[in-house]
Amino acid sequence: MDFYCYAVTAPGIWPFAAQEMKALGAAPLNLPAVTGNGVDAPADPGGLDFRADLASLYRLNLRLRTPGRILVRLGNFFYARTFEELRQSAARLAWERFIQPGQPVEIRVTCHKSKLYHSGAVAERIGQAIEARLGQPSPEQKGAQRVMARLVNDRLTISIDSSGENLHKRGYRLETAKAPLRETLAAALPIACGWDGNAPLLDPFCGSGTIAIEATLLALNIAPGLNRRFAFMDWPNFDEAAWQAVRAEALAAQRNAAPPILASDRDEGAIRIALANAERAGVAEHIRFARQAVSAIEPPEEPGWVVTNPPYGARVSANKDLRNLYAQLGNVLRAQCPGWRVGILSSDRALLGQTGLTLDTGIRLVNGGLAVILARGRVE
Repeated sequence: MDFYCYAVTAPGIWPFAAQEMKALGAAPLNLPAVTGNGVDAPADPGGLDFRADLASLYRLNLRLRTPGRILVRLGNFFYARTFEELRQSAARLAWERFIQPGQPVEIRVTCHKSKLYHSGAVAERIGQAIEARLGQPSPEQKGAQRVMARLVNDRLTISIDSSGENLHKRGYRLETAKAPLRETLAAALPIACGWDGNAPLLDPFCGSGTIAIEATLLALNIAPGLNRRFAFMDWPNFDEAAWQAVRAEALAAQRNAAPPILASDRDEGAIRIALANAERAGVAEHIRFARQAVSAIEPPEEPGWVVTNPPYGARVSANKDLRNLYAQLGNVLRAQCPGWRVGILSSDRALLGQTGLTLDTGIRLVNGGLAVILARGRVE
């Protein structure tokens, strides 16, 4: 049985999620059209629609690096202009495929431009519909099986969360340094920069090590979800044999060697945290950590990629003048990394200009609620 699904992505991430999904055999249904003038990009869709059977749903949750969660559409775009219409329509949905009778649920509702605008009342009617279908009430409980309902222009979409905790929670990052990147964003950066997992990668502002760790997981083709649980494991139709086959497939696809991956930071505490995180992720032996200033980096002779998230003054070093730091970064890269490719995440175009590098600033992302730019180029 195929399911109609939706992979939720943070702003700006969907093209890289689409790239991953295609590699895993899942073709997104709502990619922008390609014309003779290039990509006619719509407003950020916030995610990607696709179809998947159970095994594919398990595989995507296990192996995708950039989406935040994967939803299964239970009811898509039916009209709900009155509470009774909503309750009756929702009661006809196949809740028994995803929820045990009496199983707790967490119902999340958003309402826009609809006659039914009270999200709590909508959630109450959905709970009544589940009870009517399954024969027992499903108590509301935070952290339980999540039901997502979105009411827009009187049309309701109901989805079941297949992931559970957000997919950025890989299980290895128990400590963070200042202003950490989410794992999903950190994984997107080398992908967006075109890193192929074979050339060296350097992060001279590594913080808690997330970019280096995610790059190493990518280079070794280690599935990011191997050490966590998923909501689909509690579904009535959970197929243990299919899940074990998907896990075995992922383990068989792992690689034994990674290119040189170097991560450094001048903060001793950050390096301690980064090393501990890398050890929990099982990749510490593949990353060379060093406590040092950016001026002390010693890259390999083979050209590679610099992918980094330096301070940009919004949360870290907010009262410091960072222009000299960015100018120094540009000088060091020209001296130490000629011919390398570079990706710098920053919220400030003026700071990026201080590097003196020629950078493409077309990729817009969000880091912790702050609009940022992934500036990409080549060190000349």
